[in-house]
Amino acid sequence: FAQKDVFQLKDLEKIAPKEKGITSMSVKEILQSLVDDGMVDTDRIGTSNYFWAFPSKALHARKRKLEELESQFAESSQKKEALQKSIEKSKIGREDTAERAALLEELATLRQKKEQLKAEIDKYRECDPDVIEEMRQTNQVAKEAANRWTDNIFSIKSWAKRKFGFEESRIDKGFGIPEDLDYID
Repeated sequence: FAQKDVFQLKDLEKIAPKEKGITSMSVKEILQSLVDDGMVDTDRIGTSNYFWAFPSKALHARKRKLEELESQFAESSQKKEALQKSIEKSKIGREDTAERAALLEELATLRQKKEQLKAEIDKYRECDPDVIEEMRQTNQVAKEAANRWTDNIFSIKSWAKRKFGFEESRIDKGFGIPEDLDYID
C-alpha cells in the first residue's frame, strides 16, 4: 500500500527485510498467504510474476461488502415486519374467552377418545378380514417356496444317485435330510 507500485518476487525479497523486518526466507510464504486471502493481486506476464496491492481496491471491496450487508439487513427487516403482521393477524380470533377454552377442552377430550378407539381397533386387528386375507396370501407364497425347495432337493438327490451311485438313505444321512421329507399340501 505504501509504495503503490507493482513488484516481482525478487524485488519483494530485497525490500521486505529492510523495510518491514521480514526474513527473506519467509517472504514467499507470506506473499502466497496474502494472495490466497485476496489482499494482494498477482498476475503472470510473460515469464515473470507481478504482485501489487492498491488501497483503492480494498476500499471498493469493503464498500461492496457493506452494500451487500445493508441489502441483506433491509431484506431481513422486511421479513421480520411481514412475520410480525402475520402473528398479529393470527392472534385475531384467538383471544382467551370462555367459549375458546371450552372448545379447546372438547378438542383435547376428542383426541384422547380417538387414541382409545385406535388402541381398541389394534386389539382386534387379528380378526380383520383384510389382515386374514393377507396372511393367507403370505402362507400360499411360503408354501410354494417350500415345495420348490423340496423339488430342488429331490432333483439333487436323483442327480447324485445317477452320477455317483449313492443310496438314497446314505445321501439323506450325509446331508441331514429327514426321511419323511415330502411336498406340503
